[in-house]
Amino acid sequence: MNTKQLDIAKAQVQEKGFLDISAPPNSQLVEEILKLKKEKNAVILAHYYQEDVIQDIADFVGDSLALAQEAAKTEAAIIVFAGVHFMAETAKILNPTKKVLLPDLKAGCSLADSCPPADFKKFVAMHPDHKVVTYINCSAAIKALSDIVCTSSNAIKIVNSFPKSQKLIFAPDKNLGEYINEQSGRDMVLWDGACMVHEAFSIEKLIDLYLKNPDAMIIAHPESPKHILKVATYIGSTSGLLNYVKESKKQKFIVATEAGILHEMQQQVPHKILIPAPVKEDNTCACSECHYMKLNSLKKLYLCLKHETPAIEVDAELREKALLPITRMLELS
Repeated sequence: MNTKQLDIAKAQVQEKGFLDISAPPNSQLVEEILKLKKEKNAVILAHYYQEDVIQDIADFVGDSLALAQEAAKTEAAIIVFAGVHFMAETAKILNPTKKVLLPDLKAGCSLADSCPPADFKKFVAMHPDHKVVTYINCSAAIKALSDIVCTSSNAIKIVNSFPKSQKLIFAPDKNLGEYINEQSGRDMVLWDGACMVHEAFSIEKLIDLYLKNPDAMIIAHPESPKHILKVATYIGSTSGLLNYVKESKKQKFIVATEAGILHEMQQQVPHKILIPAPVKEDNTCACSECHYMKLNSLKKLYLCLKHETPAIEVDAELREKALLPITRMLELS
């Protein structure tokens, strides 16, 4: 590949989302990535919802809270974030002097997209006596309008850090917000947003699957709709689900969250049976997968690390505003 081809590819990154150029064969990519990582003092952070091969090559795999904590303490010069845009953006907010790379800029988030900053600003203005708690699955602009950020791992703890008399707004996930209200006895005002991955579960198919597997335990992520949570024996964050499966004496589980978590689960409990919860639409895996998470690939990861693009940038003023609620969360976590 010549310099002109690379320059053209770089010029098209914003449009395509990734470097659209050739790379070594897939069989060589893992070795090449490990070599580049060492040469460049880079670290690869991956979410549980990434494809298996990316999880296997990552330095750290975790949920949103663990990834934010890891990003905050890393000493690497370059962070390659194998996740979605808001996660890489959070890493950049925490590390303004480091280079943060995202293999595909179009790896977005349906939940984050459900909360446009201009609309949310008006919503907040309508409730002037409310503090704003936002789920980390949102843009930097939404975080900048918040008093504190939370993840599904620490959401109830964060909400309970406010006096009962304090009125609260919770955004953007209405399902998680409703679950927190029930668990905390609060009456938070909820933004009407949701994750398409968790909204896709079919209660009819789930019940049918359970009837065929009566010895299984249904476990679910709190981003799932209320009718899914009602039939779950355990409700928890991605890491919570993982730990529960490890510690439970049960041998079979129906897992209602993005199916990528099953890879790490199966590695930790190889003797247990894990079944992905079914979705409304028929698809090849009969499970719920995040299209955005799966946009990242080993080839894109290699190319972004080799050429150090696409890189995430956050405006300095916006970063300062968004950093405060993230820092408050990390201090409470």
